[in-house]
Amino acid sequence: MEFFRIHRTIPFMRHALILNIISLLTFLAAVFFIATRGFHLSIEFTGGTVMEVHYEQSAPVAEIRTAIDALGYTDFQVQNFGTSQDVMIRLPVHPDEDTAAQSRTVLSALQAQHPDVQLRRVEFVGPQVGQELLHNGLMALLFVVVGIMIYLAVRFEWKLAASCALANLHDVVIILGFFAFFQWEFSLSVLAGVLAVLGYSVNESVVVMDRIRENFRKQRKASVREIINTSITQNISRTVITHGSTQMMVLSMFFFGGPTLHNFSLALTIGIWFGIYSSVFVAAALAMWMGIKREDLVKPIKKDGPEVELG
Repeated sequence: MEFFRIHRTIPFMRHALILNIISLLTFLAAVFFIATRGFHLSIEFTGGTVMEVHYEQSAPVAEIRTAIDALGYTDFQVQNFGTSQDVMIRLPVHPDEDTAAQSRTVLSALQAQHPDVQLRRVEFVGPQVGQELLHNGLMALLFVVVGIMIYLAVRFEWKLAASCALANLHDVVIILGFFAFFQWEFSLSVLAGVLAVLGYSVNESVVVMDRIRENFRKQRKASVREIINTSITQNISRTVITHGSTQMMVLSMFFFGGPTLHNFSLALTIGIWFGIYSSVFVAAALAMWMGIKREDLVKPIKKDGPEVELG
């Protein structure tokens, strides 16, 4: 489906060198910030106090956040748990208060707003549990990366596969670099967003590479640069429809999903835009500089007569 058709080929590769130098510098800066600043891990990874409270009516989540914020907490989570009347509160470890003191202080602040609030459960989640979650999350990320590498190796000739893999690595590292530089809270939902971006980005790269491979077989007299430019131009309509629709959904989560979905949607937004950029100016350009040519994709077979190309 195409909402519009572009009748001239856009020379995307004209500025590929400059843009990829910028990409390399951005990538190196992201790696630097990840290594030097690290991540602002949420209490899911660092441990803390977990409270479950119950309201007679629908829980006023915004008011609960305001009350806890007034107590001086910055890294905390408030979300509905099971029903609209039940709320789970996660509090970071406080050096001057134990779990019991924290729960009493928070419960008093909530009861000052709504006397009917009831404390259902309090427990302490130790940092060892958080470390286990972090380890399992990183293992999930590793398995996703390995699975994508295997898929690309089977799907494409090695130059196209390597270009897609490097472009996806570029997207993930850039997202992590943003969270390290700005010290945005890195939670399990953000990790889920990174995993989603991996699949989303590889899909865009695969579509572009498929069109490049197809055009190598159709446009027998065109140069490599012309084929890449044509392939990307032919995909613009799909790119606008797909990413525009996805971005509208993600923006609705960003503006109306509350603090619980804020960083998740932020990671997805960064991933969507860099996924578009990397598929065009990183993956395609890397394939061009690796020397992709028609002979790599259309293999001739020898018969008794002249050679016949498999296309």
